[in-house]
Amino acid sequence: MALTCMIVDDEPLAVRLLVSYVEKTPDLQLLDSFTDSIRAINAVKEQKPDLLFLDIQMPNIDGMELAHSLPEETRVVFTTAFKEYAFESYEVNALDFLLKPIRYSKFLAAVEKAREWFTVYSLQFTGVLQTSPSDPSELSSVNSKPSTVNKTIFLKVDGEWRSVVIDKITYVSCIKDYVMFYLDDEPKALITHLTMKAVEQMLPADKFLRIHRSYIVATDKIRKIDRNDCVYIGKEIIHVPDGYLPAFRAFLESRSPS
Repeated sequence: MALTCMIVDDEPLAVRLLVSYVEKTPDLQLLDSFTDSIRAINAVKEQKPDLLFLDIQMPNIDGMELAHSLPEETRVVFTTAFKEYAFESYEVNALDFLLKPIRYSKFLAAVEKAREWFTVYSLQFTGVLQTSPSDPSELSSVNSKPSTVNKTIFLKVDGEWRSVVIDKITYVSCIKDYVMFYLDDEPKALITHLTMKAVEQMLPADKFLRIHRSYIVATDKIRKIDRNDCVYIGKEIIHVPDGYLPAFRAFLESRSPS
């Protein structure tokens, strides 16, 4: 899969190194590079690269701030000399975190991880992708309309593509940038490298609902909901936080006798 990219780093030597890596990586096209984060913002929004190799410590606007303003379709690979930023990078769903000095092998591994992500992302859809609202209170369902085409999804698990029947998914949870799919007929969760946003977009709205930042559930498999807004599903008890309650209660009303 061919990908486009941009580079943003206030150190010219670091930019030149990454440019040289891009040039020798097949099917990776460099759209532009910047040492000024302010100039980079407008270019990224206009050209919407697939990948942004982004330094964190920069004058004016740092990389973490810039990452929060990126287009939905642009994924971030952070490049920094400070490993203490690794945990914070997960808050913006970074695909990878490369510690300087960056070796080409690490750079290439990050690009391959990006290819996997975009491949999974593109495999799930036929037609126009639906964008989920950023405000959880606006979420009435996983997508804006139900899927009438896909009965299976493909997940890369332990280096292999697994075909998963959507109707067998009980719920989905996440830890950082790893997502666990819990299925009716699998004793252990299937773990794959994805974001919850991507999962939201691949699952049909008439069957799944996001009830928590870290949980999406198959609505037909909810066993019970107690008076404290806790959902009982599979072996989990999930408390629905305030931000997700309006959409959750709207779902309950739609399924309750009038």
